Amino acid sequence: MGSYAYKYCMCFTRKFRSPAADPPPDVRAAFFAAGGGDGGLRRFLAQAQGEAPAEVDRILALLSGGGGGGGGGGIAARLVGPRPGPAPSLDDFFGFLFNADLNPPIATQVHQDMSAPFSHYYIYTGHNSYLTGNQLNSDSSDIPIIKALQRGVRVIELDMWPNSAKNNIDILHGGTLTAPVQIIKCLKSIKEYAFCASPYPLVITLEDHLTPDLQAKVAEMLVKTFGNLLYIPSSDPINEFPSPESLMKKIIISTKPPQEYKKFLKSKDNQNINGGLANLAEEGSLRRIDSNAEESDGKDELDDQDEDSSDEDDPKFQQETACEYRELITIHAGKPKGHLKDALKVDPDKVRRLSLSETQLAKATASHGADVIRFTQKNILRVYPKGTRINSSNYDPMNAWTHGAQMVAFNMQGHDKALRLMQGFFRANGGCGYVKKPDFLLRTGPNGEVFDPNASMPVKKTLKVKVYMGDGWRMDFSKTHFDTFSPPDFYTRVGIAGVRADCVMKKTRTIEDQWVPMWDEEFTFPLTVPELAVLRIEVHEYDMSEKHDFGGQTCLPVSELKQGIRAVPLHDRRGTRYKSVRLLMRFDFL
Repeated sequence: MGSYAYKYCMCFTRKFRSPAADPPPDVRAAFFAAGGGDGGLRRFLAQAQGEAPAEVDRILALLSGGGGGGGGGGIAARLVGPRPGPAPSLDDFFGFLFNADLNPPIATQVHQDMSAPFSHYYIYTGHNSYLTGNQLNSDSSDIPIIKALQRGVRVIELDMWPNSAKNNIDILHGGTLTAPVQIIKCLKSIKEYAFCASPYPLVITLEDHLTPDLQAKVAEMLVKTFGNLLYIPSSDPINEFPSPESLMKKIIISTKPPQEYKKFLKSKDNQNINGGLANLAEEGSLRRIDSNAEESDGKDELDDQDEDSSDEDDPKFQQETACEYRELITIHAGKPKGHLKDALKVDPDKVRRLSLSETQLAKATASHGADVIRFTQKNILRVYPKGTRINSSNYDPMNAWTHGAQMVAFNMQGHDKALRLMQGFFRANGGCGYVKKPDFLLRTGPNGEVFDPNASMPVKKTLKVKVYMGDGWRMDFSKTHFDTFSPPDFYTRVGIAGVRADCVMKKTRTIEDQWVPMWDEEFTFPLTVPELAVLRIEVHEYDMSEKHDFGGQTCLPVSELKQGIRAVPLHDRRGTRYKSVRLLMRFDFL
C-alpha cells in the first residue's frame, strides 16, 4: 500500500498510509445475505432497499447495459452478467452501493401527480433573476437567468423600466445604481434555456414600470421571441389555475399594473430617470423602487385604508394599458390594499397572485395564519426578500412553505444556508421545479378549520440515519487543501430543517488524519411533519486554531428519501455537485 508524505517543520517528512475505502460491516452482511448473481441483487434491491418492481427492473437493465457512469461497467457485468462467468465480489457489491449514479438517495424521475392546479404546487422561484450580485449596484445580465434555468428554477423575475431615451425597455433594479441589460437579450436567453432542466411551465413575472406604448412593445417582443412557446390564455376569467401537466413546454406571463412608474414620473416632474436616481442618492433617500415596494407602500405592512378595489379594475387604467399586453397575462397579480384580512379574501369567481415581503408574511401568519392557508389553497402567494437584504441574502423559507406559499422567491446569487435548503427542497419530484403540496395544506374541515403549523402535534414518523463513511476528497482536492501537514480531520453534521418541533442538528465524532473517514454512527430524528422536513448534511474539517474548513453539503427532502444503504453525493457551497465526494449512508423509517 502506498503513502502520503507531508512536509513538517521544513526538515521532517511525515508519512501516512494511502486511504483504503473498505466496505463497512453492514455492507458485508448485506452482500452475504443477498447471495450472488442477478437473483441475489434483485432480492437485495426489493427487500433491503425497498425498491418498487419497476425500479428494480430499471436498475438491473441499467447495470446490464454497463451504464451508470463512474466506471461501473465492469462491476455491472459481474453483478448481473450471464452465468457461467466471474462471480460478483464483495468489492463489486460495495462499488455499486457507493456509486451515486447507480444508487442515489432520492428518486431522479418525476413521480408526483402533475394534473392539479398551479396553486397545489410549490414552484422553484427566483427573485430579481437578472442581478449578478448585490441589490444596490451590481450589474444586470442574462447570465444569472441562464444559471437559474439550468438549475431547474421555474419562475424568473424581470423588472422592466424605460431606457434613457424612453423608446425601449431595460431590465434593472429600479431606484438603485444597478447597471441595465436590454430586455430582448434576456428574452432570447430565456427561450434558449427555458426547458433545459425541466419540461414543465416557466413563469415570467414582469415587474412593470412602463408606459402603454412600451407595454405594447414588450407584448410584440414576447410573441415574436417565444412564438408557440408562449401561452396565450382565454379572455374569459378563470376560477382555477391550469395544471403544470397541461402547459408543458409553455412560457407563462404573470404581472400587475405599472403604477410605480407613473408615480415616479409625477414625483420627478418627468425628469430623466438617471438624473432622478442621482438626486435620490444625494438626498440619502435611495431605496428600492419596484412593484414589491409598491405593494408594501414602502413599508412592511399593508395599507390601513379599507380599500378593496385594485387599480387593475379601474376602467381608466384598462383603457391606458395596451390590449396586446393584457391579453398575454395568465397569472394576474393585484397589489394588497386595505386590511390584511381583506387582502387574503378568496374570490370564488377568479384566482390571482398576491405578493408579500418576508416581514409582511411573518405578520400575516402570526395574526391570520389560517386565512393565509385558505388563500393559498386556490390562489398563488409569492413571498420575496425584505428590502434591507441589499447583499442578496435569503430568509428561512419554512414559514412560507408551512402556510402553503407557492412562490417563495429567492436571490439565486445569494449562496447561503437558506439557498442550500431551497435547492435541496426542489430536488424532490425529479428536480422538475414543481413539488406537490402536502394534502393537509389543501384540506378544509367542516367548520373551515385548516392545518396549524404552530400546533403541538404527535410524532408521525421517525427517521433513522446512519453515516458509514465518506470518500472522494482525495480526488477533488489537493493534498494540502485542508491541512498543510497531515490528511484532514473530518466530521459530519446531520440534522432536520422543518417545523420548529422537528429542527435539530447532530454531529459525528472527528476522524483524524484520514482521507476516507469511517464514522459508522447512527442518529434518530422523530418527525411531526415529515412531508415538509429537509435532511441537512454537512461535512467539515476540524481545525484547532482556525475556523473549520468546509468539506461539502447537501440537503434532501425527507419525503423522497429511499430506504436502505445509499450513496449521497455532496455539493459545494453554491450547490454544484462535486465530481467524486460522497457519503455512504443508510436511511430507515420507523
